[in-house]
Amino acid sequence: MKILVVDDEQAICDLLRVYFEKEGYEVKCANDGMEAITYFKVYEPDIVLLDIMLPRKDGWQVCREIREISSKPVIMITAKGDVFDKVLGLELGADDFVVKPFDMKELSARVKAVLRRSVLNGMGVEEETIRFENLEISRLKYELRLNGKLVDVPPKELELLYFLASNYNHVFTRDQLLDKVWGFDYLGDSRTVDVHVKRLREKLEGVSDKWLLKTVWGVGYKFEVL
Repeated sequence: MKILVVDDEQAICDLLRVYFEKEGYEVKCANDGMEAITYFKVYEPDIVLLDIMLPRKDGWQVCREIREISSKPVIMITAKGDVFDKVLGLELGADDFVVKPFDMKELSARVKAVLRRSVLNGMGVEEETIRFENLEISRLKYELRLNGKLVDVPPKELELLYFLASNYNHVFTRDQLLDKVWGFDYLGDSRTVDVHVKRLREKLEGVSDKWLLKTVWGVGYKFEVL
């Protein structure tokens, strides 16, 4: 497995390289956003550990550009701990979020959990495209089509919509969705689900009156077919 570490602090890069190489990973380091995009395309890492405060291009922009070309997992690493930063990172398609100073064992556990989910998703047998009126969701191609048009959607949003739509009219709690979509060992909180549902609703608004992504107050969410 290959890890791309992106941080402008060389000491952190060196620390992460030494630690993860001892755990058997191949590690490449980039010190700014421009270098990160170049290395990502050439090195083709299995996962990216991405700092936010970077020269030339910040971590937000790097994450955006990675998501335009790849669904490989990204863990955001930053000194900031504000909810706004976590929400923005999730909306841009990040798979997890770690705040400095971090514990190396915890970071390693997060890397393993995210990689495990990524591998399992890639081996999934859910090859069929789910179809409802004006809606097509493909887990094989990671494509969402609304009214026949391809719509850009981060991988986790697509996985959440696919799961709910494939279990339509069934209500799931936030914790159940974290378990089924993010994995039982996900170390985030239930607000992650709310963020992704909100973004999906913005994309799905007005597409059809035959189905909807519904909040069941006090319980959770469901994909309701009317």
